[in-house]
Amino acid sequence: SCLTFVSKQPHTIDIISYLGWICNIRAGNVQSLGNHIKASSELVAFNIDQAVTSVSPAADGKWTISQLPCHGDLVTDLDFSPFDDALLATCSADETVKLWRLCSPEKEQPGGPELNLSPGLGRLELVLFHPTSSGLLAVGAAQSALLWDTSRQDAPLAGTSTPPPPAPPPTHATHVYTLTHTYMDSKPSFVVFLLVSFPHRTLIPMFDADTGLLVSVPMFPFKLSKQFHFLATTPTRGACAVPKMAMDTLSCEVMRVFQLTDSCIMPISYQVPRKVEFHADLYPDTAGRTPAQSAQEWWKGENAQVHPPPPPPPPPPPHTHTHPAPLSAAPSRSPSSSSGLSTGPGPRPSPTPAPGPGPSQSVKAIQNLMGPNSKFRHIQGSVRHRDAHITNLKALNLTTPGESDGFCTNAQRVAVPLSTPGGQIAVLELSKPGKLSDTFLPTVQNTVNVADLCWDPFNPRRLAVAGEDAKIRVWTVPEGGLTETLTEPDLLLQGHTEKIYSIRFHPLASGLLVSSSYDLTVRLWDLGTGQEVKVLSGHQDQIFGLGWSPDGKLLATVCKDGKVRVYDPRKSTAPVEEGPGPGGHRGARVVWVCKGEYFLVSGFDSNSQRELSLYSVGALASGPLATTEGDVSPSTLIPFYDPDTSLLFLTGKGDTRVCIYEIVPEQPYFLECSSFSSQEPHKGLTFLPKTVCDVREVEVARGLILTKTTIEPVAFKVPRVKKEYFQDDLFPETAVWWESSLSSSDWLAGSNGKHRTIKLRPSDMAPVSEAPKEVPVKKYMPSSYYLEEKTDEQKKDELLSAMVAKLGNMDDPLPQDGFEGVDEDEWVSGRDEAYSFESLFIFV
Repeated sequence: SCLTFVSKQPHTIDIISYLGWICNIRAGNVQSLGNHIKASSELVAFNIDQAVTSVSPAADGKWTISQLPCHGDLVTDLDFSPFDDALLATCSADETVKLWRLCSPEKEQPGGPELNLSPGLGRLELVLFHPTSSGLLAVGAAQSALLWDTSRQDAPLAGTSTPPPPAPPPTHATHVYTLTHTYMDSKPSFVVFLLVSFPHRTLIPMFDADTGLLVSVPMFPFKLSKQFHFLATTPTRGACAVPKMAMDTLSCEVMRVFQLTDSCIMPISYQVPRKVEFHADLYPDTAGRTPAQSAQEWWKGENAQVHPPPPPPPPPPPHTHTHPAPLSAAPSRSPSSSSGLSTGPGPRPSPTPAPGPGPSQSVKAIQNLMGPNSKFRHIQGSVRHRDAHITNLKALNLTTPGESDGFCTNAQRVAVPLSTPGGQIAVLELSKPGKLSDTFLPTVQNTVNVADLCWDPFNPRRLAVAGEDAKIRVWTVPEGGLTETLTEPDLLLQGHTEKIYSIRFHPLASGLLVSSSYDLTVRLWDLGTGQEVKVLSGHQDQIFGLGWSPDGKLLATVCKDGKVRVYDPRKSTAPVEEGPGPGGHRGARVVWVCKGEYFLVSGFDSNSQRELSLYSVGALASGPLATTEGDVSPSTLIPFYDPDTSLLFLTGKGDTRVCIYEIVPEQPYFLECSSFSSQEPHKGLTFLPKTVCDVREVEVARGLILTKTTIEPVAFKVPRVKKEYFQDDLFPETAVWWESSLSSSDWLAGSNGKHRTIKLRPSDMAPVSEAPKEVPVKKYMPSSYYLEEKTDEQKKDELLSAMVAKLGNMDDPLPQDGFEGVDEDEWVSGRDEAYSFESLFIFV
């Protein structure tokens, strides 16, 4: 008999029960008293008939499946150790009990068990770890139960033998005996849990001692599984509860159950309907992962209890690293959808605790297990009103090179390459949205097809365009926008011998441009003189992307030869540092993050799967600090980084989804936020300056999405309650990057500059940090109120009270009492009949 187990990575299991199913399995047709499925905080194990051959597309990437041939006969029961997620005990009809040390499903499983016990009781039905003692195992057979100390294999600690209960008549209720454990009078002990059920309706009980929640799932062949009116669609083969430490506390999840059916495993979440935040009253102290005593100590009569986990260690001092520690070998988090990216691997440290009274130690431990959350995790993207769209855009060039963003924008206008002959570029004013003319559209006549283009950040009228003829043309748009076609550039830069990949302006020095080409060189241009000033070498293949550091001192490149390089152009034309880059050869991008201490590369792995890699400047040779994997798609993910919020926006040409992450300079490095999806594939995405954001609506970023015929603005907002206050934690002082801090000649001479900053807070808004503190008010009923289900008598009483209230008071005068011309005694019989009807109606 085989066991199949799957790895569920932290925080990746879906909360809604119909998302994250494990499908296309073949559950074993097991006839035993065992549960057939068990879960630890990291693994799920269950019986199967034969090897699992595939998983459904909905679960692809979420679950890694592996097999463990463990017994020569039927596996009747299994259990994970409460103190070790990888320690699994199994018992079988072959009369043996085995302990297995499992590893990650991506790796080869052990060839044999760590421990093999032969109790000599015949067919074994049940196996169970003790909840407080290490190495103490209970084994149940048809007529006997034994307690084993797994550290001593010679003999069990104790044994009991009881005759089997007589078989009852098939028309009466039967008794099902299940070996389990519970807490009685605060003393852990083994008891026999008795369930009375109808014939062929065995119930699987799962009890949460923290909340007092009891969940029972009927076994096959019945389909009803009670989750506050939850109805399963397939017969149940088994069920198990997930350990408390794996709950999603921010979603008020108090229990999670895996339900095993013939062909799938359904995760079912039990949640209390509350606001999405942490509620301490739902999560009292829970048992930790350290055993309270040994098996011998328990057998001598000690009754120690498992203490809550210790509080997390204090946070490290402010980050001033030169070479951060690499991530551990823990598996990365699975993607949440087929087009999303997974978070970085490695353990997640607890965020810095806030001053003042906080949650209990166990709550902190749960938060530590779940890892930090981004304050932008609920960010919402929405397309602005159609009045702000530019529509009727025709002849859009859909074949721009993958190294180009496809179009570019500044605060005033947007430039879009067209597919018409002559390399024409439409320059559209953002202040004039609406439908474009069908007859005439003034353009920039670039003469050759456009390879890349970008606006001068310090001159909103100057546009640099790289052509496929290895030349760069610099154009100046008239004030107020184009009124006629431009045919002559202001400046023509020549020097490259092959087609140009991409061009970028310097972030601080005015008139300084960098370009990369098929001739495997990177060249710096001084637009003031129109001359080439530097030629950087060292690349052995196509240069996929390049990017300036925020301080303008360094230049990073990613190349098809599998290397990432960092240049200091003023000191050397050779790279000052290089390291291994993406393994794929389909394209890549590079962007600097976290104040220039790191840079991020978006590319592909050797299997053409999208990949994000984070590098530390000064430690490129050791490889990336963190690597996350995404879906398989032909287009490169284009990264856009906001230095004010540390938000990273990712999308590719032809995608419908924009993934959002907050980048932090410590593990886990990537904090996943909500994503934005458009109705149709977009051809490009770019972002506007921070000053256009509506801070009153907590708009942290605004972008422009290019479709086949339109340019649509998208606002990214963070939902906040006190919107009347300025959210100063989301809007720090922003850099005035549209003003240069030095000239190109000064920078080339060795000078360095820095942008000044401005405040975004309106004069009539007070910061939220200075808002008066509200007195905490209990907004919710205790958890027992939501978890309780009303009895039939309570429902009848409520219905009767509602009916009486609607009928009104019988002492009130009837309408005919106000009529004139009729004696009072003429209405007596009518009143009595009305009262009789009301009484009869209430009785019914």
